[in-house]
Amino acid sequence: MSTVIEDVIARKVFNSRGQETIEVDVLTASGFGRASAPAGESRGKAEVVYYPQGGVDEAVKKVEELIAPELVGLNADFQEEVDKTLHEIDNTSDFRIIGGNTAFAVSLANAEAAANSYGLPLFQYLGGYAAHELPHPLGNIISGGKHASGKSPDIQEFLVLPQDAESFLEAASANVKVHQRVRETLEKKDKLFSKGKSDEGAWTAKVTNIEALEILADACEEVSSEVGFKCSVGVDIAASSLWKTKKKKYIYQNEGKERGSGEQLEFIKQLIEKYHLAYVEDPFHEEDYESFAELTKKTKNCLICGDDLFVTNSERLNHGAKMGAANAIIIKVNQVGTLTDALETIENAKKAGYVPVMSHRSGDTCDWHIAHLAVAFKCPIIKTGVVEGARIAKINELVRIEEFLEDRAKMAEFKNV
Repeated sequence: MSTVIEDVIARKVFNSRGQETIEVDVLTASGFGRASAPAGESRGKAEVVYYPQGGVDEAVKKVEELIAPELVGLNADFQEEVDKTLHEIDNTSDFRIIGGNTAFAVSLANAEAAANSYGLPLFQYLGGYAAHELPHPLGNIISGGKHASGKSPDIQEFLVLPQDAESFLEAASANVKVHQRVRETLEKKDKLFSKGKSDEGAWTAKVTNIEALEILADACEEVSSEVGFKCSVGVDIAASSLWKTKKKKYIYQNEGKERGSGEQLEFIKQLIEKYHLAYVEDPFHEEDYESFAELTKKTKNCLICGDDLFVTNSERLNHGAKMGAANAIIIKVNQVGTLTDALETIENAKKAGYVPVMSHRSGDTCDWHIAHLAVAFKCPIIKTGVVEGARIAKINELVRIEEFLEDRAKMAEFKNV
């Protein structure tokens, strides 16, 4: 058995939005790994650069001309060395030479190749025997903001988070029930409802922010009674997309409201209290650590999660942690480039008492690696939609992992909810 890298191959493929992206194969003497890169619609300014000038075509060339010659002969077992080599080849802080998505695809394909060389599933290779906890699936039910158009809500995502389910399969099934129940309500409310869906498979409809919350809260209550465990409501405000720096206000265009920082804080607090929100992501713009800290201090039993605020970056997380800004963090490996970088952020988050939430991107592929990463790195929540092919690929993989673990499988636990 050998985990020495024999070849690295790149190609252009497409994500769930039909956008071009990169896919990478890593071949060892005894194994094979493949990974493709996703793309976000609302991105944090501090994310790494996705691709070099010239886009995906140039990224494929970089793999062939720069990356493959340096990685061939290295041992895929040494993930840190592979990821360090990617940083050395690029030699910038934001991967603008080879592209962060290029680094992401190479890094994950390498880990998969190493696992495959040993005949192990990725989660077990990375997490060892201790990796046996399944994450709670956080799913998008109604879309607004940048994920929708027309008279849709200004808030980007209305989410469901099942708690206290005995198995991942039960939790995922509950999310599907909520998704179906919301559709039924929207059909009754609007006879012209087209059953349109966003990139993530969430419903798009002519409803206000409050109407969306009311509909989802009712659906969660009904399904909770049916399944025998709690399904809670969450939101992703994606506030950076609402914030207008010149006006210093959050512009809720469809709602016809403008809110300053203090008004935004009160608005979010009221939503948390009225709808018993279990999860609030990016309630303020990506540089407003102070408001994140104030909201976190003033709320109980709710995860205040930073995505654009932290962009899976350890330095930004450490800065926020000193201030008490948020108590959860979104983990999107392609925001930071490599598996090693993401793992460093996850470990720092846990030390600081933050809940790490493994996450897809809105423009994703049928790549399933984040399902394994959530289990391997003990992320108690995975944000990966409810329906739609690229989301189902990850959910079904978690069902398989649960089956593989047999009686050792258990649902992860987390605080603040």
